[in-house]
Amino acid sequence: MEYLTVEYIKAHSRIDYDCEDDLIDLYGTAAEEAILNLLNRTLEDLKEANGGMVPATVIEATFTLADNLIRHRSPTEQTSLSVVPYGFDLMLKKYIVL
Repeated sequence: MEYLTVEYIKAHSRIDYDCEDDLIDLYGTAAEEAILNLLNRTLEDLKEANGGMVPATVIEATFTLADNLIRHRSPTEQTSLSVVPYGFDLMLKKYIVL
C-alpha cells in the first residue's frame, strides 16, 4: 500500500484481530489502485497537485472502499445489493482528471 496502512484500515473498520492482516493489506492495495484509476491520476500526480499530500477526502474514500471490500467479499449478497455510499463519490469528484 502507498498511503494506507493495515493498522489504519483495521482502526477504521473496527477490526481487532490479526489473522487476516495479509488479506486486509491486499484489499487496501486494491482500494488504492481503484481510487487512483477512478481519478485518472498517479499517486505522484495527486500529491503534486495537493501540496505533496494525499487529500483527506481521498484517504477517507479509500478507507470506505477498503472497508466495503472487506465486509462484502463477494460481488453480490442475498440480503441486499447496494453500491458504496453516495459520500464516496462526493469526496472524490473534485480530484477526478478528465
